[in-house]
Amino acid sequence: QVQLVESGGGLVQAGGSLRLSCVACGRLFRIGAMGWYRQAPGKQRELVADISRSGSIRYGEAVKGRCTIPRDNAKNTVFLQMNSLKPEDTAAYYCSTDDAGTKYWGQGTQVTVSS
Repeated sequence: QVQLVESGGGLVQAGGSLRLSCVACGRLFRIGAMGWYRQAPGKQRELVADISRSGSIRYGEAVKGRCTIPRDNAKNTVFLQMNSLKPEDTAAYYCSTDDAGTKYWGQGTQVTVSS
């Protein structure tokens, strides 16, 4: 069983930055891509960014040019650095990964951007 532990959410002013962290722990076989999704009230969950083990990255359209997603394979950790935050970035942010064909999700961390 894989657990994903997220940290770093909170209240941020518009134009500010945030850094989220996620570490995968537990019985790990060989985790694949690690990434971040977000879900705002009344909206579907959407991709923020993800990164494969080899470093290939996908960004969601809403955040392109405003975030980076560093990954440390040795520590099974992924980060999300977001800049120029907007009120519409307010959402619960979820870390995800897959291991041995099963997708796992973190419990979510709330990010609120005030105008």
